[in-house]
Amino acid sequence: MPPKLAEIVEEFRTAPRDVVLEMLLEFSDAVPPLPPEMAGHAGMEPVPECQTPFFLKATVAADKTVTAWFDCPPEAPTTRAFAGILAEGLSGASADEVLSVPDDLYQQMGLAHAISPLRVRGGGAILARLKRQVREQTS
Repeated sequence: MPPKLAEIVEEFRTAPRDVVLEMLLEFSDAVPPLPPEMAGHAGMEPVPECQTPFFLKATVAADKTVTAWFDCPPEAPTTRAFAGILAEGLSGASADEVLSVPDDLYQQMGLAHAISPLRVRGGGAILARLKRQVREQTS
């Protein structure tokens, strides 16, 4: 797991239960805006498991560094926070580091007791699609 993401996971895992949701929502602002060439979600993959419209795209550079783009409406702060966690935690990560992220990341963070199972499942689907896109570009 990339060091930045491991640090975020540890912060959530050790946080008092009553502040976990507040911490999560802080990450909803960590999603960078899409570049102009992705306007209208051009070239992005939808994640239908999410309860709200969610799109993502991962690109792997020649040096194997991954850049991930996410789009989710601000009216869905929890789902947007998942994207913010990944955007911040995977910034500058290699393809191998992204692929090493555990599939149960959100459970490891202790989010299952703070948010609904449907939202945790949506977060898992986001991560699964991201990893699949990286895997397809590196194999």
